[in-house]
Amino acid sequence: MSPLAKHFQGHLQELRRRVTISFAAIFVFSGVAYLFSKDLARFLVEPLFQACPDLKFLVYTNLTEAFVSYLKISVIVGVAASFPVVLYQVWHFVSPGMHSHEKKFGLLVVFWASFLFAFGVGFAYVAVMPRALVYLLSFAGENLEAMPKLDSYLSFVARSGIAFGLAFEIPFLMVMASKAGFVDRYYFSRQRKYYYIAIAVVSFVLAAGDLMSTLLLVFPLIFLYELGLVVIRVFIGKSQVIK
Repeated sequence: MSPLAKHFQGHLQELRRRVTISFAAIFVFSGVAYLFSKDLARFLVEPLFQACPDLKFLVYTNLTEAFVSYLKISVIVGVAASFPVVLYQVWHFVSPGMHSHEKKFGLLVVFWASFLFAFGVGFAYVAVMPRALVYLLSFAGENLEAMPKLDSYLSFVARSGIAFGLAFEIPFLMVMASKAGFVDRYYFSRQRKYYYIAIAVVSFVLAAGDLMSTLLLVFPLIFLYELGLVVIRVFIGKSQVIK
């Protein structure tokens, strides 16, 4: 076997190992989450009952719906909980080709990316979700009664949490794009107004059209965008060639 083939095979084996560890982490965290699936569901349903005190229960119309819902939420929680592990495995796979200072920077990126994701999910649950639910339930009236289904509601909460978690990755994505050389260090400063418009549109969609929830999301995302600009100025060298 040629040296090039051995080198390529070594990379494939390392990639397989990192992917295996990542899936193992997701499996373990999902299994643990399933043990507490009813408590997790009760926790996720609480904002709905607070938004509509008259609502006493959720319904399910398929015999397997409750089981599948608990299983689904367990997997989603497992994926979210294993996010730092997966990021660390990605970093560990690419770190052999990095310089020592870049490896340290990679660990810092893993930490902050995980923190921002967790903060985004928590922000959605605490600050945005209650307002959005009040708005969505306000459409109920004399001839229209809200009867949320368990699976639909849990899927809505999970999608919203993941969407907010990913949205809060803005500084991480900006730094990575600049660090990798996809854009120059001044790109995001020049395109600021267009990204502000995009943030407003995305916030409106994620907040389900509620104005207050939209504002609650717009301002943190703009702050994170500006934070990304500061981080780029600090960590990306001035010597980088402007495209």
